[in-house]
Amino acid sequence: MRAVVQRVAEASVTINGQIRGAIETGLLLLLAVEEADTPEDIEWLSGKIVRLRIFNDDQGAMNRSVQEVGGDILLISQFTLFASTKKGNRPSYSRAARPEIAVPLYEAFTRKLSEDLGKPVKTGEFGADMKVSLVNDGPVTIVIDSKNRE
Repeated sequence: MRAVVQRVAEASVTINGQIRGAIETGLLLLLAVEEADTPEDIEWLSGKIVRLRIFNDDQGAMNRSVQEVGGDILLISQFTLFASTKKGNRPSYSRAARPEIAVPLYEAFTRKLSEDLGKPVKTGEFGADMKVSLVNDGPVTIVIDSKNRE
């Protein structure tokens, strides 16, 4: 699994002209699933994101997690995070899992993330044409890959 984590002052996702999910202070997560992903990837990535200390404490140091600041999470599926641009100018998405594999893993990740956060996570709709708006706070943007645990 690969995630782009953005600390936001606000974020929303619109589908067919209707706002599907919106948050204020928290994290916007863009998530891609690959066929090799397992429940261990879900467990590790969810825990890492919820405990990631990227919110300011009283001294202005990034020392608090989304959970500690009472923030929300907006989760958006985005298979293009696994784009390969090695050959030519048209990206290949062969590492991204097909929907029959990706959807159950995405749904399991959503449940685990909600459990770890302690409240429901807002989402887009898997496979839909979505318009995502955000105000990146900082800006803070971090890429995390469950297969490359630095």
